[in-house]
Amino acid sequence: MWHWKEEASPYSLVNICLDFLIANLEKLCSERSDGTLCLPEHWSFPQEVADRFLGVMTWQGKLTDRTASIFRGNQMKLKLVNIQKAKISTAAFVKAFCHHRLIELDATAVHADLPIPDIISGLCGNSWIQQNLRCLLLDSASIPRDSRLLSFGQLTGLRILSVFNVSFHSEDLADVSQLPKLESLDISNTLVTNISALLTCKDRLKSLTMHYLKCLTMSKSQILAVIRELKCLLHLDISDHRQLKSDLAFYLLQQKDILPNIVSLDISGGSYITDGAVELFIRQRPAMQFVGLLATDAGYSDFFTTKQGLRVAGGVSMSQISEALSRYKNRSCFMQEALYRLFTETFSMQVTMPALLKLVAIGMRNHPLDLPVQFTASACALNLTRQGLARGMPVRLLSEVTCLLFKALKNFPHCQQLQKNCLLSLTNSRILVDVPFDRYDAAKFVMRWLCKHENPKMQTMAVSVISILALQLSPEEATQLQEELFIAVKELLAIVKQKTTENLDDVTLLFTLKALWNLTDESPAACKHFIENQGLAIFIHVLETFSESAIQSKVLGLLNNVAEVRALSSELMAEGVVKHVSSLLQSKEMEVSYFAAGVIAHLTSDSQPWRSRGLQRSALLQDLYATVQNWPSSTCKMMALVTYRSFKAFFPLLGNFSQPEVQLWALWAMYHVCSKNPSKYCKMLVEEEGLQLLCDVRERSGADPQAQQIAASILDDFRMHFLNYRSPPLC
Repeated sequence: MWHWKEEASPYSLVNICLDFLIANLEKLCSERSDGTLCLPEHWSFPQEVADRFLGVMTWQGKLTDRTASIFRGNQMKLKLVNIQKAKISTAAFVKAFCHHRLIELDATAVHADLPIPDIISGLCGNSWIQQNLRCLLLDSASIPRDSRLLSFGQLTGLRILSVFNVSFHSEDLADVSQLPKLESLDISNTLVTNISALLTCKDRLKSLTMHYLKCLTMSKSQILAVIRELKCLLHLDISDHRQLKSDLAFYLLQQKDILPNIVSLDISGGSYITDGAVELFIRQRPAMQFVGLLATDAGYSDFFTTKQGLRVAGGVSMSQISEALSRYKNRSCFMQEALYRLFTETFSMQVTMPALLKLVAIGMRNHPLDLPVQFTASACALNLTRQGLARGMPVRLLSEVTCLLFKALKNFPHCQQLQKNCLLSLTNSRILVDVPFDRYDAAKFVMRWLCKHENPKMQTMAVSVISILALQLSPEEATQLQEELFIAVKELLAIVKQKTTENLDDVTLLFTLKALWNLTDESPAACKHFIENQGLAIFIHVLETFSESAIQSKVLGLLNNVAEVRALSSELMAEGVVKHVSSLLQSKEMEVSYFAAGVIAHLTSDSQPWRSRGLQRSALLQDLYATVQNWPSSTCKMMALVTYRSFKAFFPLLGNFSQPEVQLWALWAMYHVCSKNPSKYCKMLVEEEGLQLLCDVRERSGADPQAQQIAASILDDFRMHFLNYRSPPLC
């Protein structure tokens, strides 16, 4: 049974190795003449590892005709074969698996290219499998319309058979009931009209599941007469869809001379079920360990919580809901019901519950195209991770849930509340910053999503997600998002323009400014889109409209990004931009002054564009020098941490000895971030070969004394950090 602590532990070495093998299968294998893959001749896998290898391939969706061929021959020795939802052909199945000594086969929901008659025929082609296959799961597998009677009778060793949601008829049941070792049978949601054939195996059948047996033509008394004869039954499941209002369970509970050895009874979805009737039935059978009561009117009595050893799947308490989610993970009708009950129970959740979140994830994974399940699950995921609860969740579990939320966003683009639930969950900083998932794909999706939705609340959520994801994309990934970047920048600027016109300095404006700032960070393409979409005019309007430092710092941060792009920096020399930026140099807010100084430093570092405005440049440099000199010599505690992906934009400033003013700003900035996060930025300085530039400043005769002092402070104060990444000497 799964335990949430597994998600909190490191990946096992076996799983890491198998993941690597699967990811590199094409490189490691040779190719046969028919295009299929072949393992290296000297490779051999123990049976347990081979079974696990196949299971992981199946789970990852990597099992195809081409890859399944590695299981031909004797290099792999399989016993427990899992090919759930695999898209493989009959020929590939027979060649890859039917020569092994299989004891279990899970072919749940395999593609129609591998129908049930072909599976049975392939298995029966091996006499050892005929006699020794113990478990066969064929849930939701297909049967061609022109198929005749299914030939299960040759699988004489079969003990467990499941044909849930299969075109399985009463004649097939008669064939199966004659299997000499059959102990467990699931005929749920099949076309069986009469279960009388079960009397053939009444002395050996221990488990019978016939949930939602909608085609039965027998009367209740006839059905109960058959069940009464099944005296060996330990488990009986006659649960049903609530909307069908089946009362079979109601009549079953009235019987005293039935199911004497039963330990598990599932009557979820049954009509007219009462606590009294269920309690009396269980008291008459004290060995009972489980009862399913979800979507009934029962489960409220104290009896169900006080009876030792009794597990209840229901909707009354958290323990009942957890049991229901675990039991009904493959039944969408009950999964939806249990998730709804979970939602109401967790609406004000204040305790981290990883086990519950895992059950929600399983439901989402098993029913990806079921809107009611995905909708309710997304709401539950939000409840279980909001307001700091995500901090206590294992990263691997959050990673799985995040991927499932993005799948739901893509699968149901028109369900606004589901989209809102998913985006709200994704705005969680713990998820966006710490959890591994495909950030490139996520950013691409959310950027495109933004321009299609005008709901203000949903816009705010999307913008907040973009603002964080943008910083986590590599420059290469950002380059690949040219079209999405153009769309996002244009849409974000439209939001800024609207908010400024309405004089609304709300959270949406702040998120939007932050998103634009982050999107343009080390992205010349995004900076160009910003300029081309009248971004400068819009941002000047923002500075003229709002005086809040939080807004000013974000505007200036973006202008810093544009100023770093030499081909675009001249665009910033418009009188309006320079005037507003220079006026903010003397801001009492350190962040505002810092970013204003950064813009000035980048603009004035190159004298070429200022040929006709030399006096203005000189004045700006003087103001810049005076501003930086007034900053504290040590890093400022009042200033929030500024983050950089690279120091490369600083290097031209460091080498500009003719303008010590710009050197001072760059050195102070580098000292500040190294002080706040030395492990990140000291490593960056070493890897980008910036230490030599600092040494040059420190050793250069005639260099500005204050610049030399700050360069020396960086080299000396963080010396031990630098030595972690390179051997001495530093200079």
